[in-house]
Formats: sequence, structure tokens, C-alpha cells
Amino acid sequence: MNKKNSMITMVILFLFIAGVLFVGLSGKGGGVFRKKAQESAGQAAPSEHQGHGGSPVLPQTVPPPGGIESGAASQEEPQTVEIPEAGQRFIGVKTTVAAVKALTRTIRTVGRVEYDEKRIATVNTKIEGWIETIRVNYTGRYVKRGEVLAEIYSPELVASQQEYLNILKWSRQGAAPAGAEESSAMNRMLAQDAEAMRQAARQRLRFLDISEAQIRKIEETGSPLRTLAVFSPVSGYVVQKLAVQGMKVQPGERLFDLVDTSTLWVVSDIYEHELALVKTGQKAEITLDSLPGKVFVASIDYVSPLLAGETRTAKIRFTLDNQAGDLKPQMFAKVALKVDLSRRLVVPEDALINTGTRQLVYVDKGDGYFEPREVGVGVKAEGMAEILSGLQAGEKVASAATFLIDSEARLKGVVKQ
Repeated sequence: MNKKNSMITMVILFLFIAGVLFVGLSGKGGGVFRKKAQESAGQAAPSEHQGHGGSPVLPQTVPPPGGIESGAASQEEPQTVEIPEAGQRFIGVKTTVAAVKALTRTIRTVGRVEYDEKRIATVNTKIEGWIETIRVNYTGRYVKRGEVLAEIYSPELVASQQEYLNILKWSRQGAAPAGAEESSAMNRMLAQDAEAMRQAARQRLRFLDISEAQIRKIEETGSPLRTLAVFSPVSGYVVQKLAVQGMKVQPGERLFDLVDTSTLWVVSDIYEHELALVKTGQKAEITLDSLPGKVFVASIDYVSPLLAGETRTAKIRFTLDNQAGDLKPQMFAKVALKVDLSRRLVVPEDALINTGTRQLVYVDKGDGYFEPREVGVGVKAEGMAEILSGLQAGEKVASAATFLIDSEARLKGVVKQ
């Protein structure tokens, strides 16, 4: 009986709770279902404002605060990516202020020591003959200016000397003093002609490379020289010897090549994209592995107007003093050319993000916000990059962990390719 009464009591209690819930959920206070009904009524409300003929009356558009212009400006505000300060410290973000600085670029290249072409001389002969004596008989020998290199026998040269001696004898006879009564206009004319012929014959010997000292010797002895001495025109080294004992030589045939190494050239290659920075007169420091600790300072004295198509480089040239003889042709040299680029607006190169089509920097706007901004980039030097447009002096840009900021910006859709 007790069990039966308790079950009846539980059933009555359950029915009471269910009734209370039904009244509470469906009352004026608004329950779930009531809210849904109100939402349905709200959705149907626009139909009550339909005009005659069933056409809906559109609600008026309320302009944003500040008018239409401020609304358009707010839409044009640049997007930013937020990186909290704790996140910045974790990924190692650093910022640098864009500033105007004096920029110097160092162009490093290699060079090669070569002969000074202005100090190269070739020795040849202007007559036909045979080499009877070789005084300089090996390549690499040092000779002084005026030193005899070889002696050549030439029948043509002997004939020219004999002709000069005959004219000289005639000239002297015609110029002998005579009494006033014996003097005549004819004698004066003959004397003048003889002197003119003597001067012409003498000049011909000079054209055949017979020196003044040799001509005086011919005049003093009254007999021609059998051989012609070939003298060195410069002081330097024999770099090529073609003359051989007993060989026959023709007019214009090259016998020796000599070079004066008191000054030498250093010729270097400059790449095409660096040519705009190179001008004559710029100084460079030149070092050689064979002379450790020694630095040659020289100025560019020539920039080639031609570009090598294979290497896309142009030649530049320096002239070095070599009185001590330390430099040797064909040595390799290292060239450091410092170019003053004047004062320019720069940021660190690490601040740049190259997307392939443009260059970006991330400007620090404060409170952890970074704005991606496209910039124009000029020359790069000493780890800095010139900014031509898109940034002003004094603005802060991210200079470390920039690629992480860029990755976050791309994930959030702030930056698109």
C-alpha cells in the first residue's frame, strides 16, 4: 500500500512540474518558442510596408557617421597585421628607423698585371742586309737605352755612305777660299749646290738610322762603316727576340721586342650592372698575394667603351709605379673600388621582402600592428638598401623576422601576391 501511494505521489509531482514548465515557456515573458515566433513576425514585418500593387518599400540607407566621404576613407585605410609584443619577442622581431645616411659601396673584383703598352718598343731595320753580330742573344735580358743589340752588314748602306763621302769631298773643294779676282758667280753657285747635296746625303744616312756620332766618324775617317749598329730605343727587358746570327733581314722586319717595366698596368673586369658607378679618377686599393701587407693606391685612368658579350663585363685600367720591380706581368691582383653614393634614404636589406613582382617593407604602426607597404628600391651597399619611394625618413620598419611577419600577413589575407 505504501509503495502504491508513493508511486501515485511521484506521478502527481511529475505532472505538476510539467505544467509549470509549459506555462513558463509559453507565457508573456517570452520563452524559446515565443522568441522564435517573434523572429518569424520580424521576418514577415516588411510585408506590412508593401505599397499598393505588392511592390516592397525599401528601407532608407543611413549614411555612416561623418558623412559619405569619411565612410570611403575608412574603407581605404591600409590593412595591418597584429603581432602582440610577447609574440614579437618570441620570434625575434626588431625594428629600424628609416634614415638619410651617407652611403659608400665597395666594388670588389680581380685584376691582372700587364705591360704598359705605351712603354713597349719594337726594333726593326730599314735596310736589306745580314746580321753579322748579335749582342743580345736571349729573351728576358735587361738592356739600357742606346745599347747595341746587333750589327748588320748592308751593301746598300755602304753605297750610301760612299756617296756621302764623295759629295762631302766635292763640297769642301768648292768651298775652298779663292782670290777676289778669281771669284765668280759660277763658283758660288757650284758651292751652294754642293752644300745642298751634302745636306741631302747626310739626311739620307739619318733616315737609315745612322746616328750623328757614326756620321761624324765617317767624316773624320773618310771611309764608310761596314756594319750598321742597331741600338735599343728604350731601357727595359727583351720580351721577344727574332734576330738570329747570320740571318738575312728585309726592310721593316722585326728583330726585337722590348718593354720598360718601370710602370705597369692592372686591368680589371667590371660587371655590366656596376658600370654606372665607375668613372675615371676614382681611387682603388690593389693588393697581391705575392706581396702580403703591401697596398697600392691608384686611380682609374681608363674605362673601356666596349662590353664583352660572353662575360657581360667591361675593362678598367690602373697604372702602378714599379720602380722597385716588385710587380711582374701576369700577376693576379685584388681590387677594392670604393664608390661614394652621397646621402640617401636607406633601410637594412633584411627589411625588404621580395615577392617577385614588388618589394615590401612592414612599417611599425605601434601597439603591435605592422602595415605592409610597397617601396621602390635603388642601389644596395654595406647591407643597406636605398628607398626611392613609399617610405619617409623617421618611419620604423621591421628589420628582423620580417619573413615571419610576412607569412602571418599572407595567412590572414592582408597581403596578396
